[in-house]
Amino acid sequence: MFMNKEKIPVTPAIRLLRENNTVFSSHLYPYEEHGGTAHSARCLAVEEHAIIKTLIMEEEHHQPLIVLMHGDRKVSTKELARLLNVKAITPCDPAVANKHSGYLVGGTSPFGTRKPMAVYMETSILELPLIYLNGGKRGFLVGLAPTAVQQLLKPTLVNVALIE
Repeated sequence: MFMNKEKIPVTPAIRLLRENNTVFSSHLYPYEEHGGTAHSARCLAVEEHAIIKTLIMEEEHHQPLIVLMHGDRKVSTKELARLLNVKAITPCDPAVANKHSGYLVGGTSPFGTRKPMAVYMETSILELPLIYLNGGKRGFLVGLAPTAVQQLLKPTLVNVALIE
């Protein structure tokens, strides 16, 4: 496993996890622009399926929402829109996503976002014993039980994964 001796960043996500006494591990790795979950999975020597992307999307009225998805899967925005009874769901422009979350794209955590947003989590994430989510900074993931995510974020469980 890739270990880095740097001090872990204290982000809004880390503050929220600590305030809630959530058990988590910290994983720093060298961030790579456009490296995505494949890069972080290689650095941490874990399956890309266990790296969970935090995606900031919006529906047609520009209401932001968070989708938590396996690193090796895509979101069927068409299926998600159908489930939410809206015409369309689209990924936010990076500048808009940054504004909603308070994090830079590539370092977006679902924890401690600037704006409260509805969270949708792919149901199969709960089948994993341990997942890795962004800790609120590029090149920084936290490892925790998916049930901890469920407890903290109270996400709506969905089945909207597409195999990449």
